[in-house]
Amino acid sequence: MTTHYYLTSIEWTGNTGSGTSAYSSYERHYTIDRPGTDKPRIVGSSDPAFRGDPARWNPEELLVASISACHQLWYLNLCAAAGVVVTAYTDRAEGTMVETAEGGGQFSAVVLHPVVTIAAGSDAERALSMHAEAHRRCFIANSVNFPVTHVPMVI
Repeated sequence: MTTHYYLTSIEWTGNTGSGTSAYSSYERHYTIDRPGTDKPRIVGSSDPAFRGDPARWNPEELLVASISACHQLWYLNLCAAAGVVVTAYTDRAEGTMVETAEGGGQFSAVVLHPVVTIAAGSDAERALSMHAEAHRRCFIANSVNFPVTHVPMVI
């Protein structure tokens, strides 16, 4: 077995001068960084429903995007190995989170809607079936406690 480690850092940048002296006294802004690299920073905030900035990424969007990206990467790898030539791939991923009465919550589902374009001569049925294997191998989808499904289309 191989163990992988990932290092990231997060920095709250929303202190408007009085810290968290009140619920409305601070911004929900933060940055995500990879120390020691030249990777661009990701600017984040909370969901606008929780006083966040809609122009910044929120953790819920990042979770849904991570699942979508992981599925895509596995799918492309599997297609390459199987001789299915993918020429384009897009996905419209949808996550559903349910709040509890106490103010917490959890995701109840993520649905991926990948649209894959394949080259002439590639097997469309095989291309379609590769999504099930990509789902089985996706590290992120295998790490969450809610259903992740996919509704793929092959062109």
